[in-house]
Amino acid sequence: MIRQFIIKILFRKDVGEMAVIYATLIVKGKKNFADVPERIKEQVKEVLIDLDCGELAE
Repeated sequence: MIRQFIIKILFRKDVGEMAVIYATLIVKGKKNFADVPERIKEQVKEVLIDLDCGELAE
C-alpha cells in the first residue's frame, strides 16, 4: 500500500492528492507555503483558497 503511494508520488500521477496534503499541513502549521514544491504551488494555492485560507498562500 505505502509502496504504491510512493510510486504514484514519484511519477506525479497524484499531484492533486499531494496538493491537498500540503494544504492540510499548511493549515495545521506544520509547513509553510514556501516549503511547497514549485510544480504544485498553484494547486496548493487553489486548495487553500477553497478552504477560505487563501492568506496562507502568500
